[in-house]
Amino acid sequence: MPWYPYNPTGTPPYSVTNPAFYGNPQANQPTCPSPDNFLCTIQANDSSGQPVITFALLEEITFALNNRTETTNVKLRPSVV
Repeated sequence: MPWYPYNPTGTPPYSVTNPAFYGNPQANQPTCPSPDNFLCTIQANDSSGQPVITFALLEEITFALNNRTETTNVKLRPSVV
């Protein structure tokens, strides 16, 4: 499965459930720059260049963000603290 970097742009509100806020699919996991312990990239099935965000993946994203813990399919930006 490809990796999709989370790149919210434009006017908020941003949503991790909106496939439009993810960049182009990448074969390898991208580097996650500082400064936040926030969503960096997800691994998901592809649908015309956008991630398929299933309920299971959404639960995984929620778990990772709430617990500040990366999972198999969800990578976070490193914390500066």
